[in-house]
Amino acid sequence: MTPGTGRLAVVGLGPGNDHQRTPEASQRLAAATDLIGYEPYLNMVQPVLAHQTRHCFDNREEAQRARLALELAAEGRDVVVVSSGDPGIFAMATAVIEELHQVTGTALGAVAVTIIAGVTAASAAAAVLGAPLGHDFCIISLSDVLKPWDVVERRLAAVAGADFVIALYNPISKHRPWQLDSGMNIIRQHRMGTTPVALARAVGRAAETVRIVTLSAFDSAEVDMSTLVIVGSSTTRQFVDAAGRSWMYTPRTYPAN
Repeated sequence: MTPGTGRLAVVGLGPGNDHQRTPEASQRLAAATDLIGYEPYLNMVQPVLAHQTRHCFDNREEAQRARLALELAAEGRDVVVVSSGDPGIFAMATAVIEELHQVTGTALGAVAVTIIAGVTAASAAAAVLGAPLGHDFCIISLSDVLKPWDVVERRLAAVAGADFVIALYNPISKHRPWQLDSGMNIIRQHRMGTTPVALARAVGRAAETVRIVTLSAFDSAEVDMSTLVIVGSSTTRQFVDAAGRSWMYTPRTYPAN
């Protein structure tokens, strides 16, 4: 490519395995001259081809990734910014589009940008569990790095009270050890102790583990940043089939008041 003819795609890798990545994502990854991203996510893209350059960043350097991507594309490069899961859900699409907004009217703002969807963690975990997202649900990030914790608390109380199934992203980390228990205590004010709760860790990867517990038995010590927590609604059910496999589902029908 020559200056002025570059392009930029923000690509969702899905859970991490090639077979759960869309053909469009795979094609764009293979064509790219430059791959930009958080290093663990870049490591999911294998092999690195001879014509490609990798640009590794720390997890919190989102704006820097977005700016470099636009600059390289403006120089005529074929650039891909990688995200795990879907890039538009707590991921890099927002950072890139926000940066594009800031440079509107400049050479960087003329870069052709594409967002390529991926399988998000909630969808991947739901497929392994059965159908816990079969009725209305919401996704909430428990990270308070980019939003105040009191906002998270208000949202948890609202959706728990409205009886949504709740998928919790970014549930816990070494730097945020207490938020998960605090959030689950809010949910407990609105849900029975028998409510099914799924702990889906590293879904789609070699270290995948999936476990279903009750809300009363939930233990945050079993959760890390690779875990998605799904809290069922009042109608969510759990059972073990004849082969010994555990299933979790939320019926499409809803009981009348």
